[in-house]
Amino acid sequence: MALLVVLFSSFMDLVDATIVTVAAPAIARDLGAGDALIQWTIASYTLALGAGLITGGRLGDQFGRKRLFMIGLVGFMVTSALCALAVTPGMLIGMRAAQGLTAGIMVPQVFGVIRASFAPAERAKAFGAYGAVQGLASVAGPLLGGLLVEADLFGLGWRTIFWINVPISILALVVGARVLPESRSASTARLDLVGALLAASGILLLLLPIIQTETWGWTAASYALLAAGIILLTIFLAYERSLAGRGGEPVFDPALLRIRAFAIGLSASVLFFGGIGSFFLTLSVYLQLGTGRTAWETGLVILPYALGSILTSGLGVALAAKAGRALLITGSLTIAASQLVLLAVIRDGSDPGFWLLALSLFIGGLGLGLAAPILVNVVLAGIPGRNAGAAGGVLSTVNQIGGSIGIAVLGTTFFAAVTGSTTDAPRPADYGHALSIVLVVTAVLYLVAGLVMLALPKAAAEHADQ
Repeated sequence: MALLVVLFSSFMDLVDATIVTVAAPAIARDLGAGDALIQWTIASYTLALGAGLITGGRLGDQFGRKRLFMIGLVGFMVTSALCALAVTPGMLIGMRAAQGLTAGIMVPQVFGVIRASFAPAERAKAFGAYGAVQGLASVAGPLLGGLLVEADLFGLGWRTIFWINVPISILALVVGARVLPESRSASTARLDLVGALLAASGILLLLLPIIQTETWGWTAASYALLAAGIILLTIFLAYERSLAGRGGEPVFDPALLRIRAFAIGLSASVLFFGGIGSFFLTLSVYLQLGTGRTAWETGLVILPYALGSILTSGLGVALAAKAGRALLITGSLTIAASQLVLLAVIRDGSDPGFWLLALSLFIGGLGLGLAAPILVNVVLAGIPGRNAGAAGGVLSTVNQIGGSIGIAVLGTTFFAAVTGSTTDAPRPADYGHALSIVLVVTAVLYLVAGLVMLALPKAAAEHADQ
């Protein structure tokens, strides 16, 4: 029951990271905002989540994981309601960032609860279930978003995608209060708030000029922000190395990168998750504005991706111990192939119809199901037990930041391609052309991710269940 509570809450958090993709056009119309709002509504959540994950984990270690999970869940419920009540683009973006921060308190406790609730021999299955939830949530979000927007419950439109979190959170709070075990770490190390602030600020300075390109253009100020972001991240790494040398517990211990399996796996994971959010965002915009589909019809088109993922996720978990690395490589290359199939389907500029779209997305789902559920276990397989918690936090944080960067860069590229091809209102073919660019780039990302995973030490990958 404890596992069900934390996995359900984790599913809700991950769905919220993707559910906005389908609702984004409706949100932009209602609030009178431009393309940058669509990107910031998604990126502000994932960036804030990434910034808060490791600090949230440290808080749970010191003050009790159940307590912090419940606090984070209450905050997530309140900020979801405030997102639903947003009346301006700025308010929505601000509340999405706050929602991400509360998720950053809640989500890290999932790992702690699993470790406290399961014997070492059973943890692999629990983490496999967590990985399966990650993969399923990434594709369930767009489907659920389409359903809620189209249903227009009580005339609330897109706001229902946030209101639905309120009753679900209440249920999780009631059950969690009864079944979640309390646990905490014996460590009394101080929180690395300076490191967390430096990392978040550096990433924000990098993303800001990229997402705002359409509004600002590339000016001297834009390049200055990029340079400031790089400088801050350099200072961040130096500070973390110094803190670790003094015996502290940094947000990111650079020594982890000396472990070959972790360094390679981290790079592959960033590429893997960096393409997912941007792909579903741009696909949803193409389906609605480029082919005239409703939000619900868009969700139905994306449904085969979820079905493919469900079909192979169980197989991936079952075979992880024997063929972990091979599954990761096969999954990444399968997703790359699906992007190229979709590219061939949309290349003539006309609406290809449901079945051709569904085929290419189903192939991508098969690949996601093979790789996503076991990726965390394989990447962390070579990490010593005393560093497993910190490494898991780093992996989750970097994945979220990678997703934010993917949305910023590919989202900006997509919208620039849509508006750059004509001075008049964009035509349906313009959206197809813009999506083609994203498909080529994401296919390359997954191809490179597969090649990087080829360098994973085979022994570590095959002991991912231990």
